[in-house]
Amino acid sequence: MEEHKNLIVVPWDFTVVAGHALAHAAKISRMVGNDICLLHIADTNINPKIEAEKTNELQALAQENTIKYNVPISYHISKGSIFSAIAEFANEKDASLVVMGTHGMKGMQKITGSWALKVIVKSKMPFIVVQDPPSDQEKYHNIVFPVDFRGENKEKMKMAIFMGKYFDSKIHMFVSVSSDKNILKKTNINLNFAVKYLIQNNIDYEVHEVPKGNFAQQTIDFAQKINADLLLIMTTKNITVADYVMGAEEQFIIANSSRIPVCCINPKSTFAKVGQFMYG
Repeated sequence: MEEHKNLIVVPWDFTVVAGHALAHAAKISRMVGNDICLLHIADTNINPKIEAEKTNELQALAQENTIKYNVPISYHISKGSIFSAIAEFANEKDASLVVMGTHGMKGMQKITGSWALKVIVKSKMPFIVVQDPPSDQEKYHNIVFPVDFRGENKEKMKMAIFMGKYFDSKIHMFVSVSSDKNILKKTNINLNFAVKYLIQNNIDYEVHEVPKGNFAQQTIDFAQKINADLLLIMTTKNITVADYVMGAEEQFIIANSSRIPVCCINPKSTFAKVGQFMYG
């Protein structure tokens, strides 16, 4: 395997779910050879004494977890809003991936929308959003890949192939069968494209069809049924305030009550380590 030292960024707010994200990042890091950076976002007016305390705490955490997980872990403090500073740092460092913990949608988030989604859509690289620690440190066994009519679906293939190559994952293509002939045609084009590249890259897969319905809920129910390790979705292109308030489909999936990790791919996103895999 080629040696790369691209970063996996883990937003760090000193909570339990941040620790869960680090456990997932360490699992991925051991497989792909990326370093990990704990990124803490501080207020722009943070007291210098408090900043020094946070720096010392982060340094100790990085050293402790480097030993615990046997992967290189660094740390960094950025100042600003979490809704922009995380993406700015990850984009600047050309990170491979961001692994972030979330508490789901609680309290004010039910009104204002998912904080996680607001962070994700600012970034060029994929996000894996987790609520719990990984079930094991071996691999992501089963990945659910929802397929719909949107052309952006093709961009998820990079991540699917990446996971299949490094983690020997099985990709479950989950398809909604529409009665609308135009939508059905576009969906089938995306499905055929995906299957073609999975076959070319020797990735194990299955196709599962469901009748038209609440596709987000159907996807979560199916993922729970097969005990999926990861859901692989696209974010809404040009997401608006209305999407946050009314509830974009992906924020419902990100905060799923089954607590399944979700990998979010932004339209026109890049993933630094998968280009070599696209054609086998």
